[in-house]
Amino acid sequence: MNWRPFLTPVASVDTDQARSYLADKKVDEVTILDVRQPKEYEAGHIPGAVLTPLPELTDHMQRIDRTKPVMVYCASGGRSRMAAQLLSGQGFDHIINVAGGFNAWTSEAAFLGEEKGLALFDGVTSVENALAVAYSLEAGLKDFYDTMAGKVDSDPARQLFHQLSQIEVKHQDRILEQYTALTGKPVTRDTFEAQQVPEVLEGGLTTEEYANLLMPAYDTVQEIIELAMSIEAQALDLYLRASEKAQNEAGKKALIQIANEEKAHLARLGRLMEETLT
Repeated sequence: MNWRPFLTPVASVDTDQARSYLADKKVDEVTILDVRQPKEYEAGHIPGAVLTPLPELTDHMQRIDRTKPVMVYCASGGRSRMAAQLLSGQGFDHIINVAGGFNAWTSEAAFLGEEKGLALFDGVTSVENALAVAYSLEAGLKDFYDTMAGKVDSDPARQLFHQLSQIEVKHQDRILEQYTALTGKPVTRDTFEAQQVPEVLEGGLTTEEYANLLMPAYDTVQEIIELAMSIEAQALDLYLRASEKAQNEAGKKALIQIANEEKAHLARLGRLMEETLT
C-alpha cells in the first residue's frame, strides 16, 4: 500500500538552520521535542528539549502547547519526521522537523535524564525559593572558576577563569534585582548565601560529577571555553526542566527568565570561541 497520501507534509530544516532558528527565539517561544528513547536522551540532547518518545507521543500530545512552534528531532530524522506528521495531522499548525537529527547536531548539548538536578527544586513553592536556588547554583559555579584560576599555570587561562567568575557575579546581581522586582522586597547577598546549596554548580551537578562526566582539560583557552559552554548548556537545560515543574506561575516565569540569560551567556561564549579560533 502507498502510505504517502495519508501522511501530512511538514517542513524540514537541517541542523544549521535549526540552530539559527532557535538563536532568534527566547527559550519559551518554541517547544523542542525529543522523540528518541530515554537512554538516547540521557547520552546527549538539545538543551531544553522535552523527552517524548515516539511510541508514547499520542498519549502525551496534551502536554504540548499548540500555540507555539514545535521543533521535533530524533537521532537521524526518521522518527522525528513521523512524529511531525502525526502532530500536523492532529492540528498542530507550526511543526518543524530537524533532518539529520541529533547525530548531525554540532552545537552545545545537555546530558543525563529528565529528573537529574530537579531534586534541588523540590519544595520550591514560591518565586523566592526558586531564585534562592538559582543564586546558589551561580555561586557554586563562581567558586569553581575561582578554584580553577588558582590551579592553572598559564596567564591566559587564569585570566579567562577570572573573567568567567565575574560573569557569574553579574548573574547573581541580576537574580537579586529580579527578586526585588518580582516581590517588592529588598534582599542582600547574605540572605541568599545563607541558603546556599553546598558543592553544586549550575546544571545541578557537583564539581566531581562534572569532572567525571566531561573529563575536562584546562590547558588551553579553547578547552576552558568548551568546559564553560558544557556547564552553561546543562544549566539552561535544568532551568527549563525546573520551570515545567514549578508550582506557581511567578516561579515558572522567574526560571524562564534565568534560562534566557543562560542562553545569552552561552551565545557569548560561542562568540568568544570563534574569536580564539581566528
